[in-house]
Amino acid sequence: MGFPGTWMTESQSMVYRVVPKCACSTIGQILYYSDHGAFFDGDIHDATSGLHKWAREDSQDAIKANVKTQTTYAFTCVRNPYTRILSSFFDKICGIQRNGRRYRGNLVPLLIQKYGIEVGGEDGKDDFDQIKSFRRFLLFTRDTIRWRRPMEPDIHWSAMSGHVSTFIVNGGRYNKIFWTEQFNDGMQQVLDAVETPHAIDLAKIPRFNESEGHGPKRAHPVEDYFDDLSMHLIKEIYWRDFQLFKYDFDDPSNKMPTGEIDLDEVHAKLGD
Repeated sequence: MGFPGTWMTESQSMVYRVVPKCACSTIGQILYYSDHGAFFDGDIHDATSGLHKWAREDSQDAIKANVKTQTTYAFTCVRNPYTRILSSFFDKICGIQRNGRRYRGNLVPLLIQKYGIEVGGEDGKDDFDQIKSFRRFLLFTRDTIRWRRPMEPDIHWSAMSGHVSTFIVNGGRYNKIFWTEQFNDGMQQVLDAVETPHAIDLAKIPRFNESEGHGPKRAHPVEDYFDDLSMHLIKEIYWRDFQLFKYDFDDPSNKMPTGEIDLDEVHAKLGD
């Protein structure tokens, strides 16, 4: 299986397991800058050089060697499951993507037809009932993850623990897992633990939110989107994420972690 979603600096200072919708654009740019002293001109997901990626065949041997021997500092970043799934909905379902089209071609028409989801107009900014549409999207999300229908689960709304686990089961071990909600603190701990060709001043690093402006802005507080049924679905899909990464399931309005991540627990429970 290898190490899907894994990026590594060319200097081999850091290995990063990408978790979609968890500051991956900013982290990727930090990795790139740490080697080259400049940011990648464009979306870092499109970079085909300057950064090792498992998706590049010519990067796989270097990544595998470093991860298997656990010689390179390895980390990832996670996010509150409530805000992550909302971000996925507004970006990937309601939004227009970088190519000027809807995400995954016929996905949105399928959701409109089979689940009654509304997404607004082609500019992604028309008024529609966000709460009703989002709750219907959750039903679709549950169907893809539990029964793999009407399609396989998408990386942007599949559980974070699933992404994190592939790194572990294939022989990797994380030195750090930190939270998007405390990004600077967590990323600084990573940078303090490694040596890079170019120094990084996090206070001067912009946030590379590549989904910004793709779709409508969230019109309501987070908690308004989650009634009892929605929370039941969230628990069914993401319960392990809440447990391992220490988020508050009972209060959707509380996006902050409630305790420290236990790396030994993560490796034990996701290493099977």
